Amino acid sequence: MILAFDGSSIDGSAYGYVTDLARDSPAWLDDLVSFWSTYGLGLFAVLMVAAWWRARRESPGAALVALAVPVVVVVAYVVDLGVKLLVREDRPCQSLRVATLEACPAHGDWSFPSNHAAIAAAAAVALFLVSRRVGTLAIVAAGMMAASRVWVGVHYPHDVAAGLLVGTLVAMTMVAALRRLPDVSGHPLTASRLGVLLIAPRLVKSG
Repeated sequence: MILAFDGSSIDGSAYGYVTDLARDSPAWLDDLVSFWSTYGLGLFAVLMVAAWWRARRESPGAALVALAVPVVVVVAYVVDLGVKLLVREDRPCQSLRVATLEACPAHGDWSFPSNHAAIAAAAAVALFLVSRRVGTLAIVAAGMMAASRVWVGVHYPHDVAAGLLVGTLVAMTMVAALRRLPDVSGHPLTASRLGVLLIAPRLVKSG
């Protein structure tokens, strides 16, 4: 048997308060939160497209960063997964034996940090650094995603807080590195067929 860390001593009482609140809440609210917890990450994909669409009207450099957001998210997921395997914290629904809205993951599907929170934070921060308007919406969505993972019972509050931190740090580091790359405005790629990925057609014609 693989030994696992029991995180209930950190904020198990806060987790219990949230899950009790979820059990006492109207069914429609629990269904809504459960749906968001399961499928809400799809919204970030839509926001990535929206941010890229806006960025290519701004500059090829901004569009390049926008196109890299999915890569940022993948890297954040991998880093988060590495921390999970290092810490090996049991899910709270296993340690505390409480009834939860979402089925309790099996032993070995570690809890700390939250993958959902890390992915959401990485996407939100990267998007904010591309477009403040789109990024602000993404940051709100990331906060809701983190909260929903505690509400449905699969994570402690410290799990989602750590996931948000991992995603934020990865996004800030990678976007900063991308912005140090040479300016691609005059690159031959912008005049090729693939140039539409970096700059809007009307800007190509006007240039």
